[in-house]
Amino acid sequence: MRSIILNIAFISFLSLNLFAQSEKVYVITIDGAINPAASDYVQTSIKTAAQENAQCLIIKLNTPGGLLKSTRVIVTEILEAQIPVVVYVSPPGAQAASAGVFITMAAHFAVMAPGTNIGAAHPVSLQGAQDSIMMEKATNDAAAFIRTISEKRNRNVKWAEEAVRKSLSLTETEAKKQNVINFISPNIQELLKDLDGKSVETVKGIVTLKTAEAAVVEVEMTFSQKILNILSDPNIAYILFMLGIYGLLFELYNPGSILPGVIGGICIILAFYSLHTLPVNYAGLALIIFAIILFILEIKVVSYGILTIGGTVALILGSIMLIDTESVFDIIEISLPIIILIVALTVLFFSFAITFGIKAQRKKPTTGIEGLINEIGQAITDLNPAGQVRVHGEIWNAESIEGLINTGEKVMVTKINSLKLLVKKIN
Repeated sequence: MRSIILNIAFISFLSLNLFAQSEKVYVITIDGAINPAASDYVQTSIKTAAQENAQCLIIKLNTPGGLLKSTRVIVTEILEAQIPVVVYVSPPGAQAASAGVFITMAAHFAVMAPGTNIGAAHPVSLQGAQDSIMMEKATNDAAAFIRTISEKRNRNVKWAEEAVRKSLSLTETEAKKQNVINFISPNIQELLKDLDGKSVETVKGIVTLKTAEAAVVEVEMTFSQKILNILSDPNIAYILFMLGIYGLLFELYNPGSILPGVIGGICIILAFYSLHTLPVNYAGLALIIFAIILFILEIKVVSYGILTIGGTVALILGSIMLIDTESVFDIIEISLPIIILIVALTVLFFSFAITFGIKAQRKKPTTGIEGLINEIGQAITDLNPAGQVRVHGEIWNAESIEGLINTGEKVMVTKINSLKLLVKKIN
């Protein structure tokens, strides 16, 4: 009888343990700019976690900002998620700035690690004196967006709007006091304990979390998402575009070389795919193409550097304008040092090409009949005035323009007249 009771107790213990371990929590990490790859990562992760009946999805967030379009996609997915979504600003030293504020405020549970900060969500223009009306429209739109999110999650609406309009920032303790976040957790394990037993409303109704003993499932980006994440960097897009142009130019100037054309074609395709994911200013793109045309014309037309100067100015302006900053936050931009490097390399490249082109035009021909002018030969018969000479190992009929030239004397070719060399004696 005692053994039966012990067996039942043991089986019950195993059942409870297995039940506890069957609870899962999915965790993803966004460490960088908010872009199309990040939005797709969040979308697929929320769907997967819901299909696997996970207790919740935790987004470990550390971002300086990103695209507003991608941010809206992520916020929409979180608001419509069938399972609770927890945004955890982590590790210590991390930030949820700009677009990160919107994502954090949209979470069912907003949590920060010690030593982190949140805020500064004001849209910024990188084009200098932007139209004040356009800037005001962008700010008002962002403010209305974050008010809607804050009201939905019962967070501090006033601070959320000021984070957009005044670029305010908070530490984790300040954020907790001002009802911007739910609580502060030092690590994932403590976070799971803090979440355990909490109830929250999702689109499917009220959900009570059981996370204290839940298994943590780390979900990484897929290979395609990682590639998209790399290509969504405007610096990568810009470099690929310029490399593609260089490759195609090399192929056009050296038909049959194949490799530069293949590499250039691949880079151009990847660049356009990358630019497709970014808010491109087509005026900037046109200026870059126009700059390349001017550089090419400088090789063909003698403009004494005017076309090169014009191409340089067009390339700089086009590079700065390439990303349309009216629809983005402060993080999506082409790095100024990269622009300077690309412009310098482009100018150097075409300067060398122009220099060698001019030298080639001025260089004395080295092949054909014209290549014989000023060449040294030897008389193999007396020239009085006609006779024969040997030049470049070839025997030519020749005529002296300065009197008698004896056999064996050295001569210089001065002119060619109907396949007859006109020569003079070298003293």
